[in-house]
Amino acid sequence: MKYTVKPGDTLASIALTFYGDANLYQFIADANGIKQIDNIQAGSTLILPGKSTDKTGQPQTAEQSATEHVFSVAITADQLREIMPQIREQDVRDFLPVLNQEMPLVEIITRLRQAHFISQLAHESSSFRRLEENLNYSKTALERVFGKYFPTPALAEQYQRKPEAIANIVYANRMGNGDEASGDGWRYRGRGLIQLTGKNNYQAASEYCGIDFIREPERIASDPACAVKAACWFWRSRFLNRYADIDDIKIVTKKINGGYHGLKDRMKYLTKAKEAFNYTRS
Repeated sequence: MKYTVKPGDTLASIALTFYGDANLYQFIADANGIKQIDNIQAGSTLILPGKSTDKTGQPQTAEQSATEHVFSVAITADQLREIMPQIREQDVRDFLPVLNQEMPLVEIITRLRQAHFISQLAHESSSFRRLEENLNYSKTALERVFGKYFPTPALAEQYQRKPEAIANIVYANRMGNGDEASGDGWRYRGRGLIQLTGKNNYQAASEYCGIDFIREPERIASDPACAVKAACWFWRSRFLNRYADIDDIKIVTKKINGGYHGLKDRMKYLTKAKEAFNYTRS
């Protein structure tokens, strides 16, 4: 849809009027190649991406567009390959359509938001190749990563290379999980593109996706659609668009990881994603 700028308009006011969210001003700026967002001229014409006609050929209302989340800047297969050179072709085919379907539903509709989202998924899933947490830790790794739970060398040695037992200890009695004997730690271990962890998160993702992940937790790792939807739910639930908008990878990482583990790798993917999406900050 085309829009003629009126006196007093700003990109933020236009975004609020047509998308219901002033923070989507960058979406309009990106679509129109605007570098100086405070410098738009009355009488000039803007393209409003995602604003189009409905199935009857009539212009969509703002409410229709917001509801349907029409997305005009989809991610391409070549862009995924550029961001993740190690991605498998089958994964490109499986995940790409779902990503382009689900991202707009949680307002991942600017190039900067896309770049942050995809780069975090790329790190968390090792370029979409690993959708289940690897808990096959050695004694040394247990002492380094989970020293709180394995305070003595003897205990770490006892549990090394026993993923299920490790999960049931380190994830017991938190995130909605029961005690070690309940098996919840292993049952609700990290899965999916964003390594969803803990019974509380599985339950909340179930409600968002309309799929019972409490009964079928493995679907987050085995079904690409579930993996993407769960990741989108997590992204929205932590309000990560607002931190992507200010290009703060450290806050995004901490909200996902609880710390800054793998920050350099995440930054590498983010750089690649910005290049692939041809994103430059004005």
